[in-house]
Amino acid sequence: MKSLLNRLIRLDYLIHLKSTGTPSRCAEKIGISERSLYDYLKILKEMGAPIKFSRNRGTYYYNEEGRFHISFLSNHAEEREEERLAMAR
Repeated sequence: MKSLLNRLIRLDYLIHLKSTGTPSRCAEKIGISERSLYDYLKILKEMGAPIKFSRNRGTYYYNEEGRFHISFLSNHAEEREEERLAMAR
């Protein structure tokens, strides 16, 4: 079974390509129900994604350029970043 994270990444990818299709088609591409698609879109929007739907093109798209970047930051990397920022002040 695909994880929530994998599905969100797939949705982000399709939105980025402007290749989602209609809500029902998009849900089918991701392997979820249309109701779940709306929940996933809500999650992305709550994370700041400027998602819109174009009726002319029949696809979701980002209203501005950008992508999600989901990764693990170790404490060491975070500490180095804090040190770098402190030195820049």
